Amino acid sequence: MNTDILAQLPLWYVAFLLSLTAHEAAHSLAAKLGGDLTAYHAGQVTLNPLPHIQREPFGTVIVPLLSFLMGGWMIGWGSAPYDPFWEHRHPKRASAMALAGPAANFTLVIIAAIVIHIGMALGYFQIPGGIGFSHITEARVSGLADGVAAFVSIVFSLNLLLGLFNLIPVAPLDGHSAIGLLLPEGLHRKYVELVRQPMFSLLGILVAWNVFDHIFFPVFRTAIVALYGGGFR
Repeated sequence: MNTDILAQLPLWYVAFLLSLTAHEAAHSLAAKLGGDLTAYHAGQVTLNPLPHIQREPFGTVIVPLLSFLMGGWMIGWGSAPYDPFWEHRHPKRASAMALAGPAANFTLVIIAAIVIHIGMALGYFQIPGGIGFSHITEARVSGLADGVAAFVSIVFSLNLLLGLFNLIPVAPLDGHSAIGLLLPEGLHRKYVELVRQPMFSLLGILVAWNVFDHIFFPVFRTAIVALYGGGFR
C-alpha cells in the first residue's frame, strides 16, 4: 500500500464511523418511535460513535482497519439491539425500523452531494478528470480543500454502497426485514423465522456478496450522472 492511500486512513475511518453510527442510530430511533425501547435504553439512539463501538468493537474497529490495510477500503458492521417479541407483535414497525438504517445512509449521500455542489459554487471543488470511490470531486487548489474533497467523496460513495448493500432482501441484511412492508403480517412472521436460521444467513451473505457488483456499479454511475448532470458522461 502506497503512502498516499495510507494517508487517507483517518479520512476513511471518520467517514466509516459517521456512516455506521448514522445507520445504527436510525435503526434505534425508528424502534423507539415504534414502541421498542431496547436500543434506547442501551444508549444506541445517538450519533456519538462510542456506544456503537462498545457494543460491536470487532465490526467497528478491527475489521474496518484490517480491510483498509489489506484492500484500501473499509468494510465493517454494527448492531442495534431490539426486542424480538416486539418484532413479532409489530412486523410492519419492525420493517420500518429495518429501512431506517439504509435511509440514513442515502440521506448522507444527499448531504454529501449538496456539499459538493456548494464547494463547486464557491470555487473550491471541480469535476475530477477521473471518477473514483474516494475521488467523486477534487479541489481546485491544493490545501485543506484536498482533504475535504476526499472526505466528502468517501462519504458519498461509502453511504451509497452501504445503503444499497443493506437493501438486498436476504438475511441478515436489512432488506430481508424491510420486505415485510410488502407481505401480509402472518406470512412475514413465517418468512423471518425461516430466513434467520444460521444456514440461510450464511447463504444470504454469500448471495449478496456475489451479486452486489452487478447492482452497485450501474447505480454508482447513475448517481454520478445525477450529481453532475450534463457535466459528466
